[in-house]
Amino acid sequence: MGIINMTPDSFSGDGLYRRINLRPALRYARKLISDGADILDIGGESTRPGAQRISVKEEIDRVIPLITRLAKKISVPISIDTYKPEVARRALEAGACIVNNIMGTRCDKSLLRMVRDYKAAIVLMHIKGTPRTMQQNIRYGNLMEELFSSLRKSLENCLESGINSDRIILDPGIGFGKTSDHNLEIINRLDRLKRLNKPLLVGSSRKSFIGKILNKEVHDRLWGSAASVCASILNGAHIVRVHDVRPMKDVALVADAIMNKKTS
Repeated sequence: MGIINMTPDSFSGDGLYRRINLRPALRYARKLISDGADILDIGGESTRPGAQRISVKEEIDRVIPLITRLAKKISVPISIDTYKPEVARRALEAGACIVNNIMGTRCDKSLLRMVRDYKAAIVLMHIKGTPRTMQQNIRYGNLMEELFSSLRKSLENCLESGINSDRIILDPGIGFGKTSDHNLEIINRLDRLKRLNKPLLVGSSRKSFIGKILNKEVHDRLWGSAASVCASILNGAHIVRVHDVRPMKDVALVADAIMNKKTS
């Protein structure tokens, strides 16, 4: 899953939002596809730690023109990274087919019904608090069991809303209300979530726990991201959400080959 940040304030410094000119974002989308992206994930509101919410109108203005243009030109599935029902509705109308929702168990039920009605897929992520508060007073009794319980609740909410079981993806939420040690534990013990019997998405690319380990700034975390992506796949990730698609595609292909040999 290749990331397209239609924001002016992405944590990774790759925000592509231009109020008038879509050409840089369109070029970037085509590059991600040629680099090997299987899904494009388009977001209009930053969810970095401490991020402020933006209005529904502003988010729509940032993402819908791009989705509308791309849906007419590409066959790669488009994911809308939002937790707001109206943004999701407009994106699905414009041609998106996946809703990547960070709010997990606190997801608006109307959004779930919308996903059902559009026969779309949904990603439900674990988060503590909101992007603005999630890195404050982080505590878990048993991290993996709390993750499992929360994701199971998200799954149950989807099924109760009538979403087909084969259209649900779960995300443990690397960096969303977790310390660096928590992030490492999640990747190391990701197979504990296999009991949920759903595809797992992991988004570790360029995140701060990698910078902490390597003492490197966000644009110098390629190899650290590669290590986290490989470990995630070997421990059970089905989808990896990344900034650097071409090198991570190579990582994924080799990790898959190792996994296939292991299970053959």
